[in-house]
Amino acid sequence: MLEMRPNCELCDTDLPADEPGALICSFECTFCVPCIDAAGGICPNCGGTLSPRPMRTGDTLVRFPASTQRILKSTA
Repeated sequence: MLEMRPNCELCDTDLPADEPGALICSFECTFCVPCIDAAGGICPNCGGTLSPRPMRTGDTLVRFPASTQRILKSTA
């Protein structure tokens, strides 16, 4: 089951599990579309291919809530 991270790892924008707009790679790195457009369309963490994250809605989201742990890419 996908972790459904709650934010973009670059800009910390909220990415709700029940709304479109999140992109993920095979390691579940999670980003918003504007950050990935600026990064040239590849995952800034692993260099992998990104795909639109599926949405989790309704009763499924209630039974299997999205993660609340915010992850940010280190800039140091």
